[in-house]
Amino acid sequence: MHTLTVDELMDQDNHAWEEVRNILQEGNNPYRIVLAESESVRGDSLYRLQVSTKSYLGTVAYETGGIIFDHGWITLLGAGGPGVYGSLASWNGLQEPASVPALGGMLIVAYDAAGGFFGLDTGKFGRSGHIYYFAPDALEWESTELAYSGFLSWLAEGDLGLFYQTFRWNGWQSDMEQLQPGEIFAYYPPLWTQEGGGETSHKSPIAITEAWQAATDRE
Repeated sequence: MHTLTVDELMDQDNHAWEEVRNILQEGNNPYRIVLAESESVRGDSLYRLQVSTKSYLGTVAYETGGIIFDHGWITLLGAGGPGVYGSLASWNGLQEPASVPALGGMLIVAYDAAGGFFGLDTGKFGRSGHIYYFAPDALEWESTELAYSGFLSWLAEGDLGLFYQTFRWNGWQSDMEQLQPGEIFAYYPPLWTQEGGGETSHKSPIAITEAWQAATDRE
């Protein structure tokens, strides 16, 4: 299969970045775009993923280091940058050193502060093209039935409070300041227990790699 060059993947006429920016600006959810560290990093990200900038995934991979939503609760992966743990390439076995052990049949595209992960199905569930969520309260992958473009729209304008209702607690926004890049909250008791929950569990920062271990241990 022919490997496309960065120039071939850069679609100047149908570049999707303007659309993505409009979706972000028109949404109600707070967000912050992280700049990629350099032009070469951006190009390398696109090359390793082999996706065009006319797709939302490709344009996020090229135009951003990542996008941080809702006071840091969700991090959408891009080319990598300050405050984002890893990149689309390093999370998915496309770049050394890898951020985490890659998961077959799944392209990880985002993570959250509760130890949940969002992945694009590339074969694990039959190449549906849908985003799946590894739910830390169920310890299994659940389909959102959204393509990447729909997922991006949900991040910008969806009811994140409702989705994370049982994971969050009063004052969670200020507690987010406790987290360093590469950290998420561990819940004790865990979310998957009957006693676990946003209000009832004790929360403390742990490395995101520990949470990823929990996700991949279920395989």
